[in-house]
Amino acid sequence: MPCHLLDDQLWFPPVEEAEEYGLLAVGGDLSSERLLLAYRLGIFPWYSPDDPILWWSPDPRCVLFPSDLHISRSLRRFMRNANYRISFNENFTEVISWCRRLRAGDDGSGTWITPEMQSAYIQLHKLGYAHSVECWDGDLLVGGLYGVAIDRCFFGESMFSLRMNASKVVLIHLMNRLEQKGFELLDCQQTTDHLVSMGAQEISRQDFQIYLQKAHVAPYGPLVSSF
Repeated sequence: MPCHLLDDQLWFPPVEEAEEYGLLAVGGDLSSERLLLAYRLGIFPWYSPDDPILWWSPDPRCVLFPSDLHISRSLRRFMRNANYRISFNENFTEVISWCRRLRAGDDGSGTWITPEMQSAYIQLHKLGYAHSVECWDGDLLVGGLYGVAIDRCFFGESMFSLRMNASKVVLIHLMNRLEQKGFELLDCQQTTDHLVSMGAQEISRQDFQIYLQKAHVAPYGPLVSSF
């Protein structure tokens, strides 16, 4: 099934019309209104610098439920002995900058976090929907992650690590916070060995949509950021 071409109108096709590998639509923009609608529908943008904006709804979907978080004994020991400090929303701009920098390569082409994407998520952060978790070693930012929170679902976007286990530590603190606040799940989007080792699993697109409804991520109701 061919993907859809978006126009200036604020809309997305049904996620069931995505191609077999998850591509749903091309075009549109990265306005806050479109991004928030996309997340509420289970859609996210992901594209290379030379591509048009690509919108995805993969099947299966990688998710991590707070109750399924796995922390190895060695990682627990590491966390007891590490001197890392964890913060929330202390430096969103620096977190997304590091996520971009470490993936871009010398020519800047190796990342989906284009300058336009970076600006769009900084704007979402200013509006109270995009959030970051930071890991500090003294005054140095050594790890972090960012994503979008709508009602009781956190849509993870990217993470980085400059010190041993820093990205794992911020993920653990994020999951603890999500569990405390009654979140249904963390949307990991793409499956990685790193995430699976910490308890992430793949579910069908249909089940993911059901969990979005349980998390009250309604497509057209009031927007709530409860992070």
